Amino acid sequence: MISAHDTEPHNLLHPWLERHADIPEAEFVLEARGSRGVRYGELATSLARCRELLASWDLRSGDRVGLLIADPLEFVSWFLAGLHAGLWVAPLDPNTRATRATVLGHRARSLQLVALVGDTPLEATVATPWHDATSVPAGDAVLAREEVGGGVLLASSGTTGAPKVMALSKGQLLANARLIADHHEFLRSDRGLNSLPLWHINAEVVGVLASLYAGSSLVLDDRFHRTGFWKVVNDREVTWINAVPAIISRLVTLQEGESIPERVRFVRSASAPLSPTLLRDFERMSGVPVIESYGMTEAASQICANPHGAARKPGSVGRPVGVEVRVRNVHEASGVLAAGEVGPIEIKGPTVIGAYESPSYADRFDERGWLRTGDLGYFDGDGYLYLVGRSDDVINRGGEKIYPQEIENVLNSIASLKRVVVIGEPDDVFGQVPVAYLEFAPMLARHDQRLDAALASVRSILRDGLSRTSRPALLKVVEEIPTHPTGKVRKGMVRNGEVHVLRVERL
Repeated sequence: MISAHDTEPHNLLHPWLERHADIPEAEFVLEARGSRGVRYGELATSLARCRELLASWDLRSGDRVGLLIADPLEFVSWFLAGLHAGLWVAPLDPNTRATRATVLGHRARSLQLVALVGDTPLEATVATPWHDATSVPAGDAVLAREEVGGGVLLASSGTTGAPKVMALSKGQLLANARLIADHHEFLRSDRGLNSLPLWHINAEVVGVLASLYAGSSLVLDDRFHRTGFWKVVNDREVTWINAVPAIISRLVTLQEGESIPERVRFVRSASAPLSPTLLRDFERMSGVPVIESYGMTEAASQICANPHGAARKPGSVGRPVGVEVRVRNVHEASGVLAAGEVGPIEIKGPTVIGAYESPSYADRFDERGWLRTGDLGYFDGDGYLYLVGRSDDVINRGGEKIYPQEIENVLNSIASLKRVVVIGEPDDVFGQVPVAYLEFAPMLARHDQRLDAALASVRSILRDGLSRTSRPALLKVVEEIPTHPTGKVRKGMVRNGEVHVLRVERL
């Protein structure tokens, strides 16, 4: 059974809770659009309630438990209670229960499941190990006892292939949360706004754990709502916003009656590339700086981040923070490339996993523990990292390498485009050519004359902004470009033709 004593060796959260004992009335998490919240003085009681229930279900330190909880405040309580108890917690997307749980259940062995309807735990569900007879090997019904200390079990978004399941220890999570809080200079007076999914590493570490470490507060929304967004920021006295480029693109234009509160210190951007044009447009409109960052689930979230103030570099994801990062020279056994040279990015450090749960990904690590991220980029002379794309996205057009992100950055400057993605497609002459998939607003996409004018503008901007070789061979107007909840494009679905193409034109 789970020990009730907070002095257990694995209980790394206890000092964080104790250091805020002097602010019992301060709010830790609160609803964006409701009246509920949890104060620091109530947090210990909330965690104890969840831990008692976990113990009553015979869950012990090292067990694996899946959290299928839609309510943000309830999720935070169960998430922290699971870590506090030394469990391996697997946050699951409540909107895709079967898919997510099957992925984790198959690759990470059985999960016991905590599911809530309203605020009532389903004990019958929890008491039965999660399994899918079609995908989980026989014999997985008994939960294995794992390393004492626990952490999280997560699956990558799988933008370019099958999801990879990984285990991040509680020590890794807390170490990166501290790095993030220190880098962003979080104070007790700060209040973040998070509308990113809590079953992703960003919201868990950048939002919940970094706020807990700093003794600051976090406003939680169930998802991003454009309507009333700035009103929530104002009413909840938010000082920083946890965002992704897809959210920033929705905020770049103010709606009638909206204004930006002066207390907002910055917007943090992660998860996907942010075009320099979008960054400049947002900052010009809002007066709020955007802090670009780079992270991965495999690294417990943040790897690099821009500093505050004048040292920020638009287009760069900043300098490494607590993680070793190198741009590998693939022609030398242990060489790195000089500043300005593009190559594969590799990472290593205390917050980076040493292996995946699935042995099929063992080749991602070299003998010294460097993890091949799959990203391509370069450092400038000041040590700032720039990303140019994924290694498997590079287009070889007759021997010349083309990075889709270069084309996407130009397209993202076009206000009429809602979303874009560029992929390589077979060509009889060049082997591969870039093809641009364009998502316009629905009304524009289905209005022939307006779409003609919009496409003419796209052609003009591409011809002015790119060399002939780098320009897309085809423009494909689609009804919708599929994305993950964090805003990343599902490139696999685009490549497989799982999009509704409305029009195809040559550039």
